[in-house]
Amino acid sequence: MKNTMKKLTALTAASALALSLAACGGGTATNTQAPAETGSDPIRVAVIKQMDHASLDEIANAITARLDEIMGEEAVSIEYQVTSGQNDSTVLRQLADQAIADGADVIIPIATTAAQITAVSAEESRTPVVFAAISYPETVELTGMDYVTGTSDALDTGLILDMMLTQNPEVEKVGLLYSLSEPNSEVPIAAAKDYLDGKGVNYVEATANTNDEVIAAASTLIADGVDAIFTPTDNIIMNAELAIYEDLIAAGIPHYTGADSFVRNGAFATCGVNYTDLGAQTAELAYRAVTEGMDGLEDYYQVAGNIITVNTETAAGLGIDPAVFEGMGGEVVSVTTTED
Repeated sequence: MKNTMKKLTALTAASALALSLAACGGGTATNTQAPAETGSDPIRVAVIKQMDHASLDEIANAITARLDEIMGEEAVSIEYQVTSGQNDSTVLRQLADQAIADGADVIIPIATTAAQITAVSAEESRTPVVFAAISYPETVELTGMDYVTGTSDALDTGLILDMMLTQNPEVEKVGLLYSLSEPNSEVPIAAAKDYLDGKGVNYVEATANTNDEVIAAASTLIADGVDAIFTPTDNIIMNAELAIYEDLIAAGIPHYTGADSFVRNGAFATCGVNYTDLGAQTAELAYRAVTEGMDGLEDYYQVAGNIITVNTETAAGLGIDPAVFEGMGGEVVSVTTTED
């Protein structure tokens, strides 16, 4: 289990924080808990990652960076701790319980399983829970609790598949690569099937729950002769992207995914949320939950996701010009492959 602690105290005052999230229609939460005082006592923040991989690490780093900024802007003291549950439900429950026992003022779980477990753990204490990167909070029963809110990174699956057909209008067979254990994958995979059925495009599914299974599933799709592969914001597949991207390039198969972190690890392209922005907005929401109280906060807030990210190294290996996506309505950002 990874565990890092940082304690900083702000030295200067600045203007009040403005929350920059756009409200999504999830209903308004209610809570009688009073706003916390932010005098000499530090605000204690527990950040719990479901596991270690590029997307969740990026979010956690953005959360703590924004908390550092808030300390300077608001002249408050914030203690934060970042831990990882290593995708183990027992460990995640231990981390949530420990955060509550340690007197955390707010817990920020990153990813679905971490959020579900933390919400259960905090039910008695009513410790505010501000989740990060839950694609479909209603689907995973994270709405309707007056001590829970957070940020959503829901995909526009149709737009990503539009990108696929814009790049190659002759696509005949699409591989759907995902994990059955990832709740975030359920809705976009269903949406992808509906989209492809409507376009008369065949698809084949390949599922996996471990790194070795992901590698095997990708090999199966290659053998099946798919023209492209779609994966939503699936943590299991993301964790194995570095192990499959070179084989997909060699086979001439572009991998369209649900997050830019996949693309930074070798996948071809995505259109979605910038996780640095999402992390910063989650930190702002957590600060608001502590200092203003939960009353009046929405069940969750949808973070805008119209950034098209293309891996130029992968594009070159596939012989695809990233300019094909210009004019599709989103900013086109170029990245290269990094192993982090």
